[in-house]
Amino acid sequence: MADHYTIDDLKHLMARLRDPETGCPWDCKQDFRSIVPHTLEEAYEVADAIERADYPHLKDELGDLLFQVIFYGQLGREAGHFEFDGIVDHLVRKLVRRHPHVFPEGTLESRVDPDNRPTDAEIKASWERIKAEERAAKPEPDVEPSRLDGIAASLPGMARAEKLQRRAARHGFDWPDIEPVFAKLHEEIDELREAWDVAQRDPTDRDALEDELGDLLFVCVNLARFLKVDPEQALRRTNRKFDARFRAIERELASQGREFDEQSLEELDAIWQSVKGVEHAANDD
Repeated sequence: MADHYTIDDLKHLMARLRDPETGCPWDCKQDFRSIVPHTLEEAYEVADAIERADYPHLKDELGDLLFQVIFYGQLGREAGHFEFDGIVDHLVRKLVRRHPHVFPEGTLESRVDPDNRPTDAEIKASWERIKAEERAAKPEPDVEPSRLDGIAASLPGMARAEKLQRRAARHGFDWPDIEPVFAKLHEEIDELREAWDVAQRDPTDRDALEDELGDLLFVCVNLARFLKVDPEQALRRTNRKFDARFRAIERELASQGREFDEQSLEELDAIWQSVKGVEHAANDD
């Protein structure tokens, strides 16, 4: 057994798993589309480990995420599209090209003069110019070029909303400050309530309800941007908080020998408020 396995060993392992005669049946059945859900799951597990500062576990999760890239590389090689080494080569070339403030001669070996470094504003302007040139070099087929090109439609809704807003803001299409965003939030809540009233009269008409809820969520993402808060991270934080409080209610009822499903909403809410009070007291300490 090797003392220390390498990327080459991982690539070899992947090829063995995909061997049609002696490989793993599950791995052999997979294709690009079928492993996408696993890739997304592994990325979220990396994020979760980081948010919990669980760095020993993070190493394991990063390995799982890397394996996804190795898997795609093997699939690409088998189909004749690309292979892992090509992915690495393309990535290095792209990053060297996008960082002239680090690689001034456009080579991995070149170095910038520490006494003649560009300003942060110059670096940002250069980055945006290079990205725009890359987008212009590969426009989407049969689609008019747009300043929003390059923002993947397959992104999760919240992530794409934030990217769309940031890109538009870069070109001057943005609120002047946060106050109109708060006003827009209240406006969208009122419109959602109106759509709900309509839906109550005609339960088959759900389009307006979905449309107005989407508008409200879009404004919430805009508000997060002005607050300089990552909306996905904020929601994940609230999810963890809800999870912890709900489990605390379960523990409290179990300690009293009471069944959760037999309690009224008022009784459950009273315990919820008690749990919140304990949390706030702990935070004050």
